[in-house]
Amino acid sequence: MKFLIVFVALFAIALAAPRPDAEILKSESDVGPEGYSFAVATSDGTEKNEDGKLKNVGTEEEAIVVHGSYSWVDEKTGEKFTVTYVADENGFQPQGAHLPVA
Repeated sequence: MKFLIVFVALFAIALAAPRPDAEILKSESDVGPEGYSFAVATSDGTEKNEDGKLKNVGTEEEAIVVHGSYSWVDEKTGEKFTVTYVADENGFQPQGAHLPVA
């Protein structure tokens, strides 16, 4: 399970990599045996934050719960978009003002 946490954290950090023309303004990460977190901000207005924690450690229901957000600035309009999300046993649950609601 610890391998899975480390793998997920490294995968998330890889996804958080900025575009080649943007400078990294902030890059923080912390990986532990029962969770991880990272935060990245770039000069183009992109921000990504995420933390994952194990719940029900040592039981049959052990799972990782992830909370996070990402935002970016539309190059054409200059509008900032933000998505917050939870990913847990109920799947990926994004929310954002620009996302349709069922």
